[in-house]
Amino acid sequence: MKSTRFVSGTLVVACAGSALLGAAAGVQPLDLWLRGWPGYGHDAQHAAIAPVAAQPLDRIKWSTPVDLDPQYSGTVLYIHYGTPLVTARNTVVVTVKTGAFDGFRIEGRNAANGSLVWMQDTDYSLPAHGWVPSCGSSLTPDGGVVVPAAGGTVLRRGSADDAASTMTRLVFYGAANYKANPGAYNDNVKINTPITCDRRGDLYFGFVVTGPTPIGLQSGIARIASTGAATWAASGTHTLWVAASDAAGDPDIAQVVMNCAPALSRDGSVVYVACRYGWSAGYLLALDAATLTRVGRVALIDPNTQAPANLYDDGTASPAVGPDGDVYYGVLENPFFSNHLRGWMLHFNGALTQTKPPGAFGWDDTVSVVPADAVPSYHGGSTYLVLSKYNNYVEGGGDGVNRVAVLDPKATMADPITGTTVMREVITIAGATPDYGNIGPNTPNAVREWCINTAAVDTVTRCALVNSEDGKLYRWDFTTNTLVQATVLTPGIGEAYTPTIVGPDGTVYAINNATLFAVGH
Repeated sequence: MKSTRFVSGTLVVACAGSALLGAAAGVQPLDLWLRGWPGYGHDAQHAAIAPVAAQPLDRIKWSTPVDLDPQYSGTVLYIHYGTPLVTARNTVVVTVKTGAFDGFRIEGRNAANGSLVWMQDTDYSLPAHGWVPSCGSSLTPDGGVVVPAAGGTVLRRGSADDAASTMTRLVFYGAANYKANPGAYNDNVKINTPITCDRRGDLYFGFVVTGPTPIGLQSGIARIASTGAATWAASGTHTLWVAASDAAGDPDIAQVVMNCAPALSRDGSVVYVACRYGWSAGYLLALDAATLTRVGRVALIDPNTQAPANLYDDGTASPAVGPDGDVYYGVLENPFFSNHLRGWMLHFNGALTQTKPPGAFGWDDTVSVVPADAVPSYHGGSTYLVLSKYNNYVEGGGDGVNRVAVLDPKATMADPITGTTVMREVITIAGATPDYGNIGPNTPNAVREWCINTAAVDTVTRCALVNSEDGKLYRWDFTTNTLVQATVLTPGIGEAYTPTIVGPDGTVYAINNATLFAVGH
């Protein structure tokens, strides 16, 4: 099939009032959009529930690189890759790192065989970082796809399925401002989170400003409405110019946490995002989704030590919203090693006015929602449970018995490591492959780490699809609490955590060692 790339002359620069969404691809029913996998954690709540039953993990159907020049640190790959996306028409949209240290493009591939349908460069460049952050694209309800671009702008491809399509550049601070001095914005304004798209087609993302711009931008949170209108949370009192530190109510707040994909409340009226000071500590914010004015705020505190939690840029933890409106957000403990580097999955009501029992693990993790009836052994009072990574790192003082867990958000237990009251374990399961490099007298049962920042939950067959650093993709059956299937993707590698997703035909997708694998029957 013909592939298309961005060429000069096909790009429209747009901002407020341009009525962008729906112009190129035609509006599709909302439920059709959600039959695919539109963004990080599937939907704007990051629930990560598969739209259909996952296929059996019988074989690798096809694979394609997500990094053309991966940079290894010894034998470890400290690079976060953007989530794969799948349209309802079954086109897989892959964000690909093209250079050693920068450079990205997006590709549309046929889900049946992985053949290239289209290819699109983006001029996005990364903000300053430790571990390489993700370039997080998203599908829009009208059939388009949006990807981070230069200067804090967003490139929108009108169709995520068609071989040829127009491109539009969306500028949240105004197309005229960008056109007047693109170099200043390209150098100093960088998107630093995945883009989240809501049911209306509104876009939300964080960005950082590292130098002067003609209009005095400061690091903050952007909203681009489905009509093309833009709202920026950074400086001042006008809805187009509101200071980020004002959004938090704290002049010392520096920016949105790196890789923190904004999440929306169930009714779409509130957006949740975390922000931080220089290198640690900060808040979870609840902002009015239309105006980005603050409607709630909570300081992120280590529930064991009561010190400000660490919010390091090397992770990808993002808020997740439960069916009851509760909000979950993963942090790292303070001080280090006080919880074996597991961090905490902090837990709040939707207004952020009530702190609820946390999960015992939160580092680089976004919980997935598990309906209670998907776990037959559960007989508690919650209508839903949450799935969390549950590693116990030898490097942090743990026993190396790395697990995944389904937790009850309404029941508690004493954490055996710290004694802190945490969400009760419903079922857990350890990794299947011994971690010989970490097995010792005090860690005889160490196993390889689970390698997920958000795991796909299949409610039809009552299982989760989880990726491991042993190089295998597993099906964790909730009924038997066993790993009933495993497909070898690679020999295994230490790497930053990645998502698993399920397409509309049940194909399962996982990233391992810089490669996207499509797995099914």
